[in-house]
Amino acid sequence: MRARRPEPSTARWRKSSYSNGGQNNCVEVADGFAAVVPVRDSKTPEAPALVFPAGAWAAFVRSAKS
Repeated sequence: MRARRPEPSTARWRKSSYSNGGQNNCVEVADGFAAVVPVRDSKTPEAPALVFPAGAWAAFVRSAKS
């Protein structure tokens, strides 16, 4: 079974809670994709998203928190 390919036009993007409600200069991630995590820059939401394997993204977040 293949993972659903991220479709930016239908993705639900969210910003980090550390962005303090800022509209720009934020990293946004899209939820709802089983095997991957799409990531984009809020300054250029029309640009292609980077797509990371879910495990690699989780490891990155754990490392950033520590």
